[in-house]
Amino acid sequence: VQLQASGGGLVQAGDSLRLSCVASGRTLSGYRLGWFRQAPGKERKFVSFIWWSSGITDYEESVKGRFTISRDGAKHTVYLQMNSMKVDDTAVYYCAAHPLYGAWDYWGQGTLVTVSS
Repeated sequence: VQLQASGGGLVQAGDSLRLSCVASGRTLSGYRLGWFRQAPGKERKFVSFIWWSSGITDYEESVKGRFTISRDGAKHTVYLQMNSMKVDDTAVYYCAAHPLYGAWDYWGQGTLVTVSS
């Protein structure tokens, strides 16, 4: 699976931004597609995932109610809609894919999100 993330940029606190991740290379049935982020000087952390087939989602506690993950099957794309953004959301955001029997084995290149106060 190849993943291409895009949509990062510079926004102000309280603004919204939508990230996109296009997946290619194989069918995504049985996969989870997710977003992780890595803030400067910190380790990479989970943000959200969605089961490609069922649409079931999960979120890290600090983004619940602000971020929404979704997917478009026809476009092979997973989105992360980020609302009410905070300075602490500043990070490089990575999309990743997790096969049914495996781990977060596939990663995109990352897209930088900067939230200014």
